[in-house]
Amino acid sequence: MAREETRTTTRTSPRTTTVPKVRSSAAHGTEGPGGPSPRAWTMRLLVAGIVLSALNLRPAITSLGALLEEVRDGLGMSGSVAGLLTSVPPLCFAVFGVMAPRLARRFGAGAVVCAGMAAIATGLLLRPYTGGTAGFLAASALALMGIAVSNVLMPVIVKHWFPDRVGSMTGLYSMALALGTALAAAVTVPLTDALGGSWQSGLALWAALAVAAVLPWLPFVRGRARTPGAGDRPAEPASGDAAPAQAADGPGMHAVGDVEARGASAVEARGASAGEARGASAGDSYVPFARGTQAASAREVQAASAREARDAAGPDGARAVAAPLRITRSRTAWALAVFFGLQATAAYITMGWMAQIFRDAGVPAGTAGLLLAVTMVMGVPLAFVIPRLATRLPHQGPIVLALGVCGLAGYAGLYLAPAAGAWAWAVLLGIANCAFPLALTMVGMRAKTGPGVAQLSAFAQSTGYLISIPGPLLVGVLYQHSGGWGLPIALMSALMIPQMVVGVLAGRDRTVEDEAGR
Repeated sequence: MAREETRTTTRTSPRTTTVPKVRSSAAHGTEGPGGPSPRAWTMRLLVAGIVLSALNLRPAITSLGALLEEVRDGLGMSGSVAGLLTSVPPLCFAVFGVMAPRLARRFGAGAVVCAGMAAIATGLLLRPYTGGTAGFLAASALALMGIAVSNVLMPVIVKHWFPDRVGSMTGLYSMALALGTALAAAVTVPLTDALGGSWQSGLALWAALAVAAVLPWLPFVRGRARTPGAGDRPAEPASGDAAPAQAADGPGMHAVGDVEARGASAVEARGASAGEARGASAGDSYVPFARGTQAASAREVQAASAREARDAAGPDGARAVAAPLRITRSRTAWALAVFFGLQATAAYITMGWMAQIFRDAGVPAGTAGLLLAVTMVMGVPLAFVIPRLATRLPHQGPIVLALGVCGLAGYAGLYLAPAAGAWAWAVLLGIANCAFPLALTMVGMRAKTGPGVAQLSAFAQSTGYLISIPGPLLVGVLYQHSGGWGLPIALMSALMIPQMVVGVLAGRDRTVEDEAGR
């Protein structure tokens, strides 16, 4: 039978014969005579899902920052408890973020992100009406759990589906994230006033945006597909058909295998030994999907690829999956984790407390919310520019230093003249907050493979968010016990120095695979 005889490569003699790769509109996302191909629709759904998900990753935090004083009064919170509340986001990101790769292997990255958006919607809808501080914290944790897993999996999805556009897609994702952050800070107070002044309504309305973000991911849930970037093995074919390639008929995130060649022409066929097959690294090269060609049918090529992935595992059926990285042996991974943690500390202090700093300086509540929005909206253009610039530089240290200087200048302004130069300080701190898209970009650049990015992303974000937990809480305690903002601002300025140092170390041109080994 043709299906049994066709191989991507066939080894019947000392030489190896390779079946040429067949290009088609489905493989490259082009449109045929009958309209957009499955590949094109898959990519459009992915882009829509990435953008809508990014829009939802911060409103849970910045909407609360804009109404923090009202929430404190309504629930009877002290400054220390409010500091604890602003520390919940990094705590949840650290605890739940580390679970994301395992969940992605089990259910597929698309399904996990879809569930994350549903958790955000549920948590945001419930938390204003729980009736007490404990319930408010629990519902917030539910929403933040959804944010945590999506935070970790977004770089993995970008690396897998857009391997040649990591910088531009990370910029798009980061730009949407900054836009959602700024939008929540700017309009929460006016919308609350329009809804009768109830802070409960002002917080709950953001659940609608999360509901919209669920929709683009539903086809990926139906496919129950798995992303090779999470280190999973190929999906098993249904009804004897071959497992689909990277861009198959359905929009599910199926992959042809963890043993496809990186820099080699093909994986050798059934007669090859397991040792030969293991020479290929995982997850970066895929057999294109072909439709209506005479050279080889799509199913034949896909069947061959699926069989080769199984054959490469050896006669005992064991998986030929690369061993996990010893990520803790990589100095770059640690530098990136600490950089991520310190920039997250600054970001969550800003999102949680900056509006209150301006309000205590005599700025009206609506204007304070707009100032916070200005800080967040600075990330919209810069989140697109900085990742693209970073991918063109051999060392990202100069960008780290420039962002750090802006942060130090903004903190100095907040200390010396918080109300007089409020707009300038908001802009400077907004520029400094763009360390986040830079950190995401470096996660994609400091690993060679999809599984490496997944492991580095989980390690850097989980460790980084653990590092960032004490910062917002300590600011609340210092604010309550000192009666002013001098000590908290001094703390924020002091933390910027080590952030610049580890950022320079993380920006060096090296990869965690080279440092950690397998």
